[in-house]
Amino acid sequence: MILEGIVTTVAPDGAVNIAPMGPHVDAAMKRLLLRPFKTSQTYRNLKRHGEGVFHVTDDVWMLAQAAVGSVEPPPLLIPATQVQGHILPDACRFYEFRIVRLDDRQERTEIEVVVVASGRLRDFFGFNRAKHAVVEAAILATRVHLLPRAELLAELTRLAVWVEKTGGEQERRAFRFLQDYIERPNA
Repeated sequence: MILEGIVTTVAPDGAVNIAPMGPHVDAAMKRLLLRPFKTSQTYRNLKRHGEGVFHVTDDVWMLAQAAVGSVEPPPLLIPATQVQGHILPDACRFYEFRIVRLDDRQERTEIEVVVVASGRLRDFFGFNRAKHAVVEAAILATRVHLLPRAELLAELTRLAVWVEKTGGEQERRAFRFLQDYIERPNA
């Protein structure tokens, strides 16, 4: 199964990269399979450093920003306990990990990691169609260069209904942000 979340990694200069990621996971959450593109900062950081933190979160505003650029303002970060990395304290759960296998012979790198520490920070809000719609819109935003524009816009129109019917202010704000990004002529 793929579980959408956010990965934090550390660049050579110490900068923290915050990126959405949907690794393949099992119920035990002991091993994850990440598949970043080789063009991503997450890939470069993991190839160099080999450690990071995966976060399960319901904060769709952070996820939306991370999908298309940087998170502003930068979120509070706390040091990880077992890896050289950082935890987002507003996440629901976190999983500190180390790479056990990296195969970058294909377009999408396969990075198998083992979880070396984990923790629960707060309760997950729960299922909400608007939050799911923002996650889907964030995925679309990362694929504007791959999908036909008409297909992107049609999918946004469909997702907008979920956000309007079931979303709160955070979901509406995040969706509008992604919608503006996708609808830009040069996106």
